[in-house]
Amino acid sequence: MTRPTAAAQGGTLLKTAIALQTLTLFFQSVTAGMLLTSSHGYLLHDIGSKVMYAAAMLYGLAAFLAWRPGGGSPRPVLYATGFLLLASAQVALGVAHMPSLHVPLGVVMFALSTLALARALAPRSLPRPAVRS
Repeated sequence: MTRPTAAAQGGTLLKTAIALQTLTLFFQSVTAGMLLTSSHGYLLHDIGSKVMYAAAMLYGLAAFLAWRPGGGSPRPVLYATGFLLLASAQVALGVAHMPSLHVPLGVVMFALSTLALARALAPRSLPRPAVRS
């Protein structure tokens, strides 16, 4: 039985981290809606914000681990760093009670995370062999 390479393990961790981040963002959208109808919505949204921020940090760590030891592309590290900056802005806007910016940024973050997840889960195309003439 062969063991997975460091790059394969890093890629699996990266996919898992992006999936977790996307799920936490979806949970946040649900609890944001609950804020309108239930007193429990605030507590769930508050707890979810902490979990979402932790998921964004995990995404950054997973991207770094997939890049550095595995020799992968640094592009996911840039995406994860940008996403952590967006998450920081999102938390700051939520604490400042600025829903006119907090809600649209949450929608953008969910869309970007979903795109990153789709990209991570998409099968890699194999390089085409060189054509001899």
